[in-house]
Amino acid sequence: MEHTPILPLEIADALLWRPDGAYVDATFGRGGHSRVLLERLAANARLLVVDRDPEAIAAAQGLAAIDARVRVARGRFSELRELARDAGFETASGVVMDLGVSSPQLDDPDRGFSFRFNAPLDMRMDPESGQSAADWLNAADVTELARTFREYGEERYAGRIARAIIEHRKIRPLRRTDELVGIIDAAQPRPDRHKHAATRVFQAIRIRINDELEELDRGLDVAFELLEPQGRLAVLSFHSLEDRLVKRRFRRWTEGEPLPRRLPVPGERRGRARLIIKSQAPDAMEVERNPRARSARLRVIEKTA
Repeated sequence: MEHTPILPLEIADALLWRPDGAYVDATFGRGGHSRVLLERLAANARLLVVDRDPEAIAAAQGLAAIDARVRVARGRFSELRELARDAGFETASGVVMDLGVSSPQLDDPDRGFSFRFNAPLDMRMDPESGQSAADWLNAADVTELARTFREYGEERYAGRIARAIIEHRKIRPLRRTDELVGIIDAAQPRPDRHKHAATRVFQAIRIRINDELEELDRGLDVAFELLEPQGRLAVLSFHSLEDRLVKRRFRRWTEGEPLPRRLPVPGERRGRARLIIKSQAPDAMEVERNPRARSARLRVIEKTA
């Protein structure tokens, strides 16, 4: 179950403006991007690798054992400032955040991320903490279920699916992915011909269980503040909710905060950053080699003040 990194050379080209700097891979996964960065970093550079998943941390520790430049920390985006300081990083020359679910997570049936396998409904990035998907699905009321499917999955039949889950719970609790897939299939009168019927709901549950958008929202600010002058932040997103959040934050940093209305003296908005890559998608060859790259979007920003 290997993970193929997406746009690895493009990320390295955009991020590594200082080969002897201190860099952070905030989503180590199985180390695809980290290994490309290490190939280009100087012998005296440092790379902090971070992940929530204990299996990813085990892989990271294996890399650290053979490369003295690597430091390892387990935690969330929102904890990045503290994790960096604990590792001796007061600032960073660059940070990369790959927001996709890694292939080992998707392809491991026991993790419950994929509707392709009949597995326990878990979906936690860190299976050692927090509420599982099954626990949440069996406790949430119909309003919370529908709102989650609608807001995080953009599911058009969110209400119907939520009510069907409530009816199922009256008979027995939800425990496995195939039960949920069956409920979703039955509740959708006109499923999308281009996507599996469960795609949006599984995405929504995963985002909710792992607080993904809230962590990204806080993590972007933390990562940007961690950057030294000329430091760069690269973010690889995979669906519109993530990309919209990243795009808006980058725009705020490049254009500056909105000025208060009715200022006595006209003011000028000043940004704190400049765009390095506005938006880049994988080319057709990369998508053909790795179909999971098809929805990826890369944005890179440089801190100027």
